[in-house]
Amino acid sequence: MKTIQGFVLIDVDVAALNNAGGDKSSNLENAVITKKIKKNGKDYPYVSGQAWRYWWRETLVHNHSWKMSPVIREKKIAYTEADPMKYPDDDIFGYMRAGKKEIEDSETHKKKSVNITLTRVSPLKNSALIGIAYNPIIQNWASMTRQDGDAVPFSIDEYCAIMKGMFSIDTDMVGTFSSMNKTGYTNINDSMKEDYLKNGAIEIDDPITKDKAGNHLKLVRIDKTIREKRIKDAVLALKTISGGAKQTTNLADVTPKLIVLAKFQSGNHPFSHLAKEELGKAVFSVDALKEVLNDYADQFDGKVFIGKRMGFMDELDKELHPLKETGKIEYGPINEIIDNFVNTIKLDE
Repeated sequence: MKTIQGFVLIDVDVAALNNAGGDKSSNLENAVITKKIKKNGKDYPYVSGQAWRYWWRETLVHNHSWKMSPVIREKKIAYTEADPMKYPDDDIFGYMRAGKKEIEDSETHKKKSVNITLTRVSPLKNSALIGIAYNPIIQNWASMTRQDGDAVPFSIDEYCAIMKGMFSIDTDMVGTFSSMNKTGYTNINDSMKEDYLKNGAIEIDDPITKDKAGNHLKLVRIDKTIREKRIKDAVLALKTISGGAKQTTNLADVTPKLIVLAKFQSGNHPFSHLAKEELGKAVFSVDALKEVLNDYADQFDGKVFIGKRMGFMDELDKELHPLKETGKIEYGPINEIIDNFVNTIKLDE
């Protein structure tokens, strides 16, 4: 299994990136609370993984010209077109298109219902973004006063936070589709498989799954150039990712201020504990990084790439520059590092 493993820190001030609806505990009728979670008895703001993915998709549309899969709405369910060869977001972000259709039984000539559900586990997996150090969430009072008569009061939660997040891309899975009759593995049906093979896709052996006779089942894989571009676009989008609630009056830059990127030989994430709270402050632990570099030395495919925005945790320079000289990491300005890392992405046929 080959993956790309990423870790990011974002830094926002007076932000309200992901709200959770009305505040029932407030005396104000128009009170909105932010998403928060308790850790060690304290409230920490967070951005849901779903919200982060939404920002990611929108950035790929606007900055990388991705043509997104149409969303189909039926009563209380919604799903995408579920065509991962045609639509890169169906490929990278996964889908579940549940459904049944009526067909005529060839023997009884009676109508019967058959399952036509298509599902795909997302090759791109990500955590939530969560505040590292405790910094109280403040409920601020405001009012609408442009109309005649009394002001209309409302309140919002706001916070300052350095937030951490992780993501992983299964590069073997990108552009590679299964038609196996198993939840999460029926990415395409037989007619789609036939169409894909007519339009340049190839069949490859499934490295894991075999039939009862011991023969490898087949996967369908699209062109390497397309697969590489989709992975590269997904990583490059982090340079310009934008989003979050209350951007009109609480504009926040959600691009990473520090990023760690590596090509890895397994699915587990090695970078989960690189940031921690120390004396009430969010810090990046170079000692933890060194331990990861040693513990997983045989799992990294090449160097670990670390980018940092000048003005953010500048104290790290004196520790990371010597580590760069060992040849284990590449370290520099964040956008340059993302570009350099992306240039190392090469896939098998």
